[in-house]
Amino acid sequence: MTVPIARRQPTDRLQMADIARLAGVSVSTVSRALTGSHLVNERTRQRVAELAQSLNYSVNVGAQNLRLKQNNTVAVVVPYGTGGGQDFSDPFFLSLLGGIAEACNQLGHEMLLTSIKPDRGDAIALPYLSGRAIGIISLGQNHHHVQLNDLAMRAVPLVVFGAKLPHDLYCTVGSDNVAGGAMATEHLLAQGARRIAFIGDADTPEPGLRYQGYLQAHQRRGLTPDPALCRKLPFVRELVEADVATMLRDGLTFDAVFAGSDISAMAAIGVLLRHGKRVPQDVAVVGYDDIVLAQLVQPALTTVRQCVHAGGTALLDALLRQVNGERPLSVVLPTTLVRRDSTR
Repeated sequence: MTVPIARRQPTDRLQMADIARLAGVSVSTVSRALTGSHLVNERTRQRVAELAQSLNYSVNVGAQNLRLKQNNTVAVVVPYGTGGGQDFSDPFFLSLLGGIAEACNQLGHEMLLTSIKPDRGDAIALPYLSGRAIGIISLGQNHHHVQLNDLAMRAVPLVVFGAKLPHDLYCTVGSDNVAGGAMATEHLLAQGARRIAFIGDADTPEPGLRYQGYLQAHQRRGLTPDPALCRKLPFVRELVEADVATMLRDGLTFDAVFAGSDISAMAAIGVLLRHGKRVPQDVAVVGYDDIVLAQLVQPALTTVRQCVHAGGTALLDALLRQVNGERPLSVVLPTTLVRRDSTR
């Protein structure tokens, strides 16, 4: 049987025998492992897939499984950890996962949920390379832009919930982060705020674009924000709480906070209240995402809404188009500002 190849390095045509030698198994075992055969145990399949990926040898098992009607599973990969990644318990990602699961259910697909550490961008495609899934949905880019571009060049069916970046080769679905950041900041400036702290890792794709919107809103009013007010933090509650407390202890003045996620905004509000600051009278706060908790906290949180259920549908649609041989365009979802008590 001829195994279809998605892409090989033109100057280094690796054979299955090379992978077999490195893995310490037979060529037939490698062949079975790369096509997802259950005659090979999970540990061996994983080892063979890792070697194939490290050697830029990728068997198009997704297309083969689809043709043989052996697989209808979509892998959803979540980068996690404090290195800019997200926590599985983040309510925004739970909502997004719900949207993807609902779309899968409607179209008769199963969803495989997995996670990778921040320093293992090379592992994003393993569910596909091992034959467990027909394609990959990655929830966030983290610092994996180069690896994602490499996977796209190797024809791995892949769609990313994240920012549309210059020179990207992979398909993305995500909100208009620049517009959302500008919208949030314009609202705070219109309320009279002039020293607005930004919370989010501006060196990562989506928070970085929200920070661009923050800067643009200031520039349109002829203002230059204090660089000390840009707090480069991942969306981790404990880190945000510690940093806001440090700002208050150090006497850094600010009359508003634009946080790049609702969890960060709510963490900031908690610290402000514990230090005797009134929200919004002393410090107004805007978040990003509009998770369910945003309207339940006190004061209710003003935030930028992302269309997570529409995002889930768009992610699955883009992935299935790739599996069927199409090259879908990236999707930019609209953002809206939801005004609540934290800025009134």
